[in-house]
Amino acid sequence: MTRSQTGNEWRRVVAALANPDIRRIVGLLFLDEDTTGALAELSPSRRRHIVQTLTGSGIAIDGASGALSLNASIFSDVLMQDPARKAVGVERFLRNGKIAQYPMDRRERAELLDWVARRAFTDGDRVDEHTVNERLEQFSDDVAVLRRYLVVHGLVDRARDGSEYRYPAAPLA
Repeated sequence: MTRSQTGNEWRRVVAALANPDIRRIVGLLFLDEDTTGALAELSPSRRRHIVQTLTGSGIAIDGASGALSLNASIFSDVLMQDPARKAVGVERFLRNGKIAQYPMDRRERAELLDWVARRAFTDGDRVDEHTVNERLEQFSDDVAVLRRYLVVHGLVDRARDGSEYRYPAAPLA
C-alpha cells in the first residue's frame, strides 16, 4: 500500500513541517534556492534525519547529485485524498465509541438513547443496578446519568425500590 492509498499522507507532511529545521530547508526549497549550505551547517546525523524526513514525507526529491528539490505536487496530492468520513446519526455524539455529549434536540437524544438500549439489553432482560452499570460502562463514563436518561425516556423500567431494571418485554415484579 502506498502512502497516497492510506489517506494519511497529510500527517507525514504536517509532522515534517512541525520541525523548525525542516521548515527552514522547505522555505529554501520553496524559494528555489540551494539547500546545500544550510544542510552543511548541521551535524551529519541531523542532516541525514532531515533529508530522510523530507523525502519520506514526499515534500522533497533527492536528486542524483544529492541536491534536494521541492516536490510541489505533494500538496495537491494530499488535497486530492479522500476527505475524512463525516460522522452522521448517533456517531456525531460519540468519541471512541462512548458518549461525548448528549444532543440538545429531544429527537436526537431519544435516538441516541434507543441506540444504547438496543445494544446494552435484550428483550425481557431483568437485571440489578450493578449489571446495568456494567453494561452501560462501554457507552459512557457517567453511567448514572445514562441510566437515569434511559429510565426517564421510558427505554428501561426501574422497580420502585431500585432493585431491578427491565428492558420492556418483561413486566416488573
